[in-house]
Amino acid sequence: MIGARTQGLDGLFRPRSVAVVGASRRPGSIGRQVVANLIAGGFQGPVYPVNPKAEVVLSVPAYASIKAIPGPVDLAVLVVPPDAVLAVAEQCGKKGVKGLVVITAGFREIGGVGIVREEKLRAIADRYGMRVIGPNCMGIVNTQPEFACNASFSATPPLPGSVAMVSQSGALGEAILADAAQAGLGVAMFASVGNRVDVTAADLVAYWGDDDDVKVILLYLETVGEPQEFVQVARAVSRKKPIIAVKSGRSDAGALAASSHTGSIAGADVAADTLLQQCGVLRVDNFRDMFALAQALLNQPPPRGSRMAVITNAGGPGILATDAIVGLGMTMSALAPATSKALRKVLPPEASVQNPIDLIASADALRYRAALRIVAKDPGIDGFVVLFVSPIMIDAAAVAQAIVDEMAGMDKPVLACVMGRQRGDEALQILQHAGIPVFRYPEDAATTLRLMCRRWRWLERRPVKLPTLKVDKKTALRIFRQHRTEWLPAAATEAILTAYGVPFAPSRRVRSAGEAVAAAHKLGYPVVLKAEAANLLHKSELRAVRTGLRTGDEVFAAAQDLLERLGTKFRDVTLQVQAHAEGHREVLLGMTRDARYGPLYAAGLGGVQVEVMRDVAVRVGPLDGRDPVEMFAGLKGAALLGPFRGAPAADVDAAVEVLLRIQRLVEDFPQILEVEVNPFILAGVGRRSAAVDGRMRVEIR
Repeated sequence: MIGARTQGLDGLFRPRSVAVVGASRRPGSIGRQVVANLIAGGFQGPVYPVNPKAEVVLSVPAYASIKAIPGPVDLAVLVVPPDAVLAVAEQCGKKGVKGLVVITAGFREIGGVGIVREEKLRAIADRYGMRVIGPNCMGIVNTQPEFACNASFSATPPLPGSVAMVSQSGALGEAILADAAQAGLGVAMFASVGNRVDVTAADLVAYWGDDDDVKVILLYLETVGEPQEFVQVARAVSRKKPIIAVKSGRSDAGALAASSHTGSIAGADVAADTLLQQCGVLRVDNFRDMFALAQALLNQPPPRGSRMAVITNAGGPGILATDAIVGLGMTMSALAPATSKALRKVLPPEASVQNPIDLIASADALRYRAALRIVAKDPGIDGFVVLFVSPIMIDAAAVAQAIVDEMAGMDKPVLACVMGRQRGDEALQILQHAGIPVFRYPEDAATTLRLMCRRWRWLERRPVKLPTLKVDKKTALRIFRQHRTEWLPAAATEAILTAYGVPFAPSRRVRSAGEAVAAAHKLGYPVVLKAEAANLLHKSELRAVRTGLRTGDEVFAAAQDLLERLGTKFRDVTLQVQAHAEGHREVLLGMTRDARYGPLYAAGLGGVQVEVMRDVAVRVGPLDGRDPVEMFAGLKGAALLGPFRGAPAADVDAAVEVLLRIQRLVEDFPQILEVEVNPFILAGVGRRSAAVDGRMRVEIR
């Protein structure tokens, strides 16, 4: 699969000849800039400007058409009006061109005729076996010396290096290249993919995954096109090299219209975020964090844990670094007693020999050397943040050299933060030249460390096989066939879930207050009474649930109230009398099917407060046996599922099994659009946990 995605991409990134169709002599034009970049970028093969109105473009002979070029053409860059693109693409196909970069806009992004034009471009490319970047893009770049090819209109020539970058935005692509050059980040290859008529981010990730010169892959994504294919590729490649992404579009107003709790929580950005995490892609909020993380991953070893040490000469920045490290889920390492004892011997009495280690403001290069030499040997430290605020009397460059010398050869990451002016620029150069990332503020260093730790956890993670689950598919199928409504009746939902092994609290369904009392006597008090009707989804909002009913009189009165009050709003109101579940913790378990990403599974703290607390973990399916365990462990309120105020720990394993049973149900019946068990009431380990409510929405076929 991955090999098929990369087929033909050498024709784009390693061409032997390039034609620029729409080359221009006009200064400032895109066609002229592309020709200029190819020449200035050191392209080793022939460049063929195509312009029927010019004999020469930038001192290079021009041709009237692509077919007029005497030699073979591997790559054609199209900078012609949109209504001319299809004819030119057809000529390129007949010429035997291997790859097209269509810079021209006016395709799918304008709708209508643009959509039709793009489909015709795809058909031409398929017919001739041409790979296409674009349309509506800024081009591609390869800085590898033997293949140097800047087929873009970028005004900033990229620095050669070990990073490959893809941008879905042409305008942002220009800024990305400029900022990368300013940050000193070298680029091996770059592509602005535009509308992705053919080549996608997944194709490029697969291509660069097999390139030994590419060490880190950077993505700017507006959408995750072809999510299932992207996941397959990214999971494989991220095991070999880091992938870092900026994904725009965090807001999702559409989630507000969802009917289930799961649907309202699992919005599009949540889906994108979890999808990226599940395939090992490190998502960052901005390009500054992207470039900083790329530099760190290129030059520093990965951490083997989350225990960090801070060495500083100023208390304030040390506290900021500590707060950021702890706030981002890492821990401050407890120094070994031998480390603290050795530090006390070389540091003044005012210094702190606990983590963060404060060398105080008078610390010079000698003091940094002595302290770093000691802490570098502590086996309980997984990573270091070294801070230096430069007083006027201290030589920052000498301190920087001390950091480089003492941390050289470490198998743990070292990040630095220089906050001062006395030879500060020289200090930055010394650290950066040695491959130690330098940050302006300690919080930025902590953010990078957190993402480095995330990559370490991803590399350490191994999937767990799914358990064998016994289910009754025939019964579920029969119930589905009996109902032709979008939202299944509560009784049908419960029966289907029960067939798939989801335990429910015992209940009876009745139509009158008298029948409710009789049912309560059979079930045993206390009981819960619920009203049921078509479109009655959020019962608590309409006071359609009564709990803790302990006598027949209470049941009768509650039943009469529900039937009379809700009977004026809903047709065919019935009642469910349910035994009181013995558990003591409420969780939500569910799935909502996203049109782009597929099934999104949710697990979290449940009950009526779920949309307020929003303490829910989401995963894109399919889940493995470890996913549900990690989902519960990652909740902010995970501690509430353990022993709490005299109550025993909840049986989280019961909830894990139910979520996997829901997944099996969804896989067996793809017409399910939403399914939710909320609350699922967890009892103590060894006791009977049970669902007390469920809902299910299906596609009517």
